Amino acid sequence: MGTSLTPEFWRQFAVLLVIAMTVTFVLSAALDALYLRSRQRRAVRRASGTGTTGTTIRGPQRPSGRPLVRS
Repeated sequence: MGTSLTPEFWRQFAVLLVIAMTVTFVLSAALDALYLRSRQRRAVRRASGTGTTGTTIRGPQRPSGRPLVRS
């Protein structure tokens, strides 16, 4: 026994599809903004030195007693 899909069904389907897409878009944008904000705060905290255990971030170092040779 087959049933026909009425215009009311398609109307409700379209409305629910648009609502689901909107919720997905807004939720992903909000989570993306929160993630980027947390990364930015972490980078600022790392650069300022707060939140570390007394160690500093240093660049590459050469072994002591050997001159730096550039070619």
